[in-house]
Amino acid sequence: MNESEHRHRGVDPADLSEQDLLRELETIHRSRHDTLLYGSAAALEAHNVRMADLEAEYLRRHPDREVAAGRTRSGARDRSQ
Repeated sequence: MNESEHRHRGVDPADLSEQDLLRELETIHRSRHDTLLYGSAAALEAHNVRMADLEAEYLRRHPDREVAAGRTRSGARDRSQ
C-alpha cells in the first residue's frame, strides 16, 4: 500500500472537532513506541502518515500556540549550564 492509499484511511483531520483531534493525537502518540518496535513496515508507514496528518492539522489550527522556553534550542542550552 502506498502513501496516497494510506491517506484515504480514517477521518480527514480537518473534519475532526477540536476534542476529537486532541484525542486522536494523544492516542497516536501513546501507540507510537509499540508501532515502531513491533509493527510491520506497512503499519509503521501508515502510522507515520496518520501522525503527520494529525499534527499538521493541529498546527494549522494553532499557528500561534505557546512554545515553552525549555523546548527551544536556547532554552535547552540554558538548562545545561
